[in-house]
Amino acid sequence: MNSEQADAYLARLGVERPQAPTVEALRELHLRHLLTVPFENLSIHLGEEIVLEEKRLVDKVVGARRGGFCYELNGAFGVLLAALGFDVVPLAGRVYGDGGRLGIPYDHLALRVRTAEGSEWLADVGFGAHSHFPLAFGERGDQEDPGGTFRIAEADADGAGGAGGAGGPVDLDVLRDGRPEYRLETRPRVLGDFRAGVWWHSTSPESNFTRSLVCSRITEDGGRITLSGRALTVTAPDGTKEVGELGTDEEVLAVYRERFGIELDAVPTALHSRR
Repeated sequence: MNSEQADAYLARLGVERPQAPTVEALRELHLRHLLTVPFENLSIHLGEEIVLEEKRLVDKVVGARRGGFCYELNGAFGVLLAALGFDVVPLAGRVYGDGGRLGIPYDHLALRVRTAEGSEWLADVGFGAHSHFPLAFGERGDQEDPGGTFRIAEADADGAGGAGGAGGPVDLDVLRDGRPEYRLETRPRVLGDFRAGVWWHSTSPESNFTRSLVCSRITEDGGRITLSGRALTVTAPDGTKEVGELGTDEEVLAVYRERFGIELDAVPTALHSRR
């Protein structure tokens, strides 16, 4: 990413170029990304190819002013952070599902980020409802955040995909309000490692992403707005929700345009309906 492309990305986020890759700069960039770039899976349902190449990811987020899901959002965000001088390492995770079952390998992409001060942070702008700010990577106690109470804990060695063997890297569980969200490997990865995960989530009838539409972002007051098909949910900072059903295609397209900045010609429909 060259300087002009980085400036265009920063303009999309509505922030000035930071003077240095500091913790405070990372916190601002993380929050602004969640406020302006929606978590969405529309490409799957619009028949758009998802390509894990840096230029394609940045072109989608910046040029097309779209969002994406974890591989795209954290992939593009990692490119920006690296261009701004942060040390960025992609990490693979497996998301906890029903009954505590872990998802497929390369189920999730998150970022380990080192700042100019030498501190390391877990940055994740691609998990949907998650922390508003990066989490201290080495902290094992509770971390308070507008999105909840988070904890990074060493995973049990006998759990699914458990901790590494003797002398090997230890997997980490990322918990929100006491509930595990995903298990994170600490081994460094590259974008290309996640191609199988993109393929599975984009095509499998077992993937939640092929069975439902989602477009979501946090709001300036710390709440969240989510459009799932025709259901519009506005969540207040205290967790109370207002849910409404949009009646016409024009209403749906207007919400995509006015609340998420996404211009669509037609309302997308789910690739696979829920069973």
